Amino acid sequence: EHMFFDEDRIQAMREMILADDPRGRGAALAKLLPFQREDFVGIFREMRGLPVTIRLLDPPLHEFLPTEPKQLEQLSRSLGVPVQKLAQRTKDLHEFNPMLGHRGVRLAITFPEIYAMQVRAILEAAAQVAAEGTDVYPEIMIPLAITRAELERARAILDEVARDVHGHERRDGAVSFTFGTMIELPRAAILAGDLACSAEFFSFGTNDLTQATMGLSRDDAGKFLPAYVESGILPKDPFVSLDQEGVGALVAMAVERGRSARRGIKLGVCGEHGGDPASIAFFQNAGLDYVSCSPFRVPVARLAAAHAALRARSADGGASTA
Repeated sequence: EHMFFDEDRIQAMREMILADDPRGRGAALAKLLPFQREDFVGIFREMRGLPVTIRLLDPPLHEFLPTEPKQLEQLSRSLGVPVQKLAQRTKDLHEFNPMLGHRGVRLAITFPEIYAMQVRAILEAAAQVAAEGTDVYPEIMIPLAITRAELERARAILDEVARDVHGHERRDGAVSFTFGTMIELPRAAILAGDLACSAEFFSFGTNDLTQATMGLSRDDAGKFLPAYVESGILPKDPFVSLDQEGVGALVAMAVERGRSARRGIKLGVCGEHGGDPASIAFFQNAGLDYVSCSPFRVPVARLAAAHAALRARSADGGASTA
């Protein structure tokens, strides 16, 4: 989502959000398409044939709109829209609990053209870079899914765009992609076997999974979590080191059920837990294929992953598990 906050993009993003119908949203999204395509061309070139996991738009749309009166007045002048209408639209989009609100795949259900634009940018960029002689492996990830029906609806959007893009590409073959989802909510973990019938990979979004499972707001828990840790009620801050008994149990369940439904499904974790040594050891034992985290955590994560793999290998009598 940070791709859309640049000065030359946020205007079109706001035009899309404020549009009254699909036609208006489509016109604004057409302005964003070249920017997105350029982004993905650069990413695919830089990755030089390595797989690239791309999460489609996740946050609620109100996060892209200004809230201060002066900002609303400036937007009103630039768009030619009455400031009262902008203020009302911002009010209408406001959510009391955005973490559980109109975000993730729910955007694709109500505004499928948003995901269609992003997928078009991904596949057109992939075709361009592939034509340059570089292998490209896009992995398109749908956030916040809790039902197989959501994934099937999103997959239909992807397939329709793929048919259109590949039909217009004057070259032999087409760049294939894999389709997956983030496991961020307890229901998704419980129904992982069903989701795996549609998803070819899972990425565990352990930050949101921790919030939803423990009933804690990461943004607000700092007021009381230190007391929980200091008093021993919790061994560690669960947003720093995974709650293995609770959240971890859901991860382990989802791994087992996902692999039972789709043998060889690719499983990983996305979030700061992927840079915590104790959490990495748990993910290794749970059978995940990879962890990802912020760049500054990567050296520690790689070392912790190596240690976890060596311990697992030793426990198995020398058989390689890494």
